[in-house]
Amino acid sequence: MSEAMTQNPQYKRVLLKISGEALMGERDYGLDTGMVQAIATDVRDVIALGVEVCLVIGGGNIFRGVAGASAGMDRAQADYMGMLATVMNALAMQSALEKLDVPTRVQTAIPMSSVCEPYIRRRAMRHMEKGRVVIFAAGTGNPFFTTDTAAALRAAEMNCNCILKGTQVDGVYNADPRKVKDAKRYKELTYLDVLARDLNVMDASAISLSRENKLPIIVFNIHAPGAFAAVMRGEGLFTRISEPS
Repeated sequence: MSEAMTQNPQYKRVLLKISGEALMGERDYGLDTGMVQAIATDVRDVIALGVEVCLVIGGGNIFRGVAGASAGMDRAQADYMGMLATVMNALAMQSALEKLDVPTRVQTAIPMSSVCEPYIRRRAMRHMEKGRVVIFAAGTGNPFFTTDTAAALRAAEMNCNCILKGTQVDGVYNADPRKVKDAKRYKELTYLDVLARDLNVMDASAISLSRENKLPIIVFNIHAPGAFAAVMRGEGLFTRISEPS
C-alpha cells in the first residue's frame, strides 16, 4: 500500500452525497457507466483508508420531481417517481462497487424487498461497522423532501462525522465557475453564510439539519480522480461548511 493510502483519514465515518447529474458524465441524461465506475473506484480507495462510508445518490439524471411538477404533474406523484429513480442509481453504484470487491448494501425508504433491504437504522450501522458500504435510496420516503435533506438525515442517524457533497466543481463559488471566469471559491463558510448568501449548496432544510447536528459539510469535485480520498486526508481543493470557530 502506498504511503498516501496509509495516512490517517480526517474522519472515521462519512456520508457521500452525489447528485444524479454527476453520474451522467458527458451524456444529456441517464448513466455514464464509466463515470459510475470512476466514483466507485474513489469510494474503494477511501474504504482502504479505514473510513466507513455510506452514500445517498440523487435521481435527477433520470427524473426530477420538481421538474415534473412544474410541467403540470402532481408534486407528490412526481416526487415518488424521483425516489424510484434514486433506487435505479443506487443499484448501478452497488454493481460498480461489487465489481471492485467492495461489499455493499442498498437500503430503501420505500419497501421493495425483492430488490433491496428496507431502511433499518441499526442494521445499516452494523453493515458499516463490518466495512460494508451502505447506499440509501428513495430519499426519506416522503414527497416534498429532497435527497439533500435525506443525506443530512441519514448522516445524523448514522452518527457520521461529516457530509461530503460531490459536485462538478471543486467547492462553493460566489458564481458558477463554468460560466464566470473570475468566480471566487470559498475555502470555508458557516451554515448561516450559505443560507444568507443563497449559495445553493444544499437546500435550507439540509443545511439547518446539518447545523443542528453539528455535521460539517465538505463540497468537492467528485469528477476529479482521487479527490474523495484526498479530502479524507485534508488535501486538495474543497469548501468546508461548519459553525464558526
